Amino acid sequence: MIKYEKTDKFFAKSNICLIFALTVPVLHTIRTAGGSFFYVAMPNKPAYTIADQLKLLKSRGMLFRNEAQAAELFKNISYYRFKGYWWDRQSDFTLHTFLPNTYFEDIVDRYNFDRQLRLILFDAIERIEIALRTKMIYYMSVSYGGLWYLDPAFFENTTITLNGGMIKTIHQNTLDELKKEFDRSQESFIKDHRSRYPNKDADAWKTLEVASMGTLSKFYKNLKHQLPEKATIAKEMGLNLHSELSSWLEAIAYVRNIIAHHSRLWSRNMVKRPVEKLNNPVGKWFVNPLLPVQAKKPFLIISCMVYLCNEITPNNQIKSKIHEHIKSNPSIPIYKLGFMNNWHKEPLWQ
Repeated sequence: MIKYEKTDKFFAKSNICLIFALTVPVLHTIRTAGGSFFYVAMPNKPAYTIADQLKLLKSRGMLFRNEAQAAELFKNISYYRFKGYWWDRQSDFTLHTFLPNTYFEDIVDRYNFDRQLRLILFDAIERIEIALRTKMIYYMSVSYGGLWYLDPAFFENTTITLNGGMIKTIHQNTLDELKKEFDRSQESFIKDHRSRYPNKDADAWKTLEVASMGTLSKFYKNLKHQLPEKATIAKEMGLNLHSELSSWLEAIAYVRNIIAHHSRLWSRNMVKRPVEKLNNPVGKWFVNPLLPVQAKKPFLIISCMVYLCNEITPNNQIKSKIHEHIKSNPSIPIYKLGFMNNWHKEPLWQ
């Protein structure tokens, strides 16, 4: 391992500036009006006190209306948690300097806006997750009995290759995940089953009640496409194609995990993107195609949640809460979440 001493020296002849080390260096080029030079960037840096963090931000151009209050915030919300909210306010993404008039308090407003939005969306996700669970348990169990989820005959025979090269069917892999969720559950009815019927599989109305949304969405997606129950569930949730519902559930489960871990939705590009074009939707949807940025930001998935909630629980308050939240925060650039292009004039959002 190459080691360097901490130094601020600039070597004019060699055009090399060494900055913090004790780790493997990475060479970067900085271009300025006076020419170009190199510096060695290190992935590991010394820990900063809160006072040093504030000093660093100020040196980069961050402004503060109340520095003492900012110091108190940093006691409970970390520097790097805020970083995702000020990232786009940088004028230089190498030196991490800020654009003029970048105030820390405005960054906090973004943070709080995102936090409140996530709380609203978790309400929506709860409705969707419980409805999906209920419908899967009911329709499949009434038709095929309580242990249907164990039978590979009801699932596609698609396989996946796991780390290490092991090949499993998607059904078996999802079933393994479900059994882990069942085994670690502390729900009274699960503990009672384990006590009274050791080593006996529980019926779907017990087992799937403790399944995560990710597991539920995988079970639904992997059901054989010709099963009438799969189509029935999609139709009861307002969609004419089970492939549309599968796509939406996968994306919503992804956002659920972000929210459950208190992570950032703000300005985030979605890894999972749901189907936008629907086959003759039952409820109100979009009449105009979305811009690419609307599809890659949270806006499309949020729209899917609103649509499903409208079908599952008519007269719910999810949409109105989002409207009110945005109206109450007029200074927040909501286009960072994909809310743009006259979004509020689309039938779904009216």
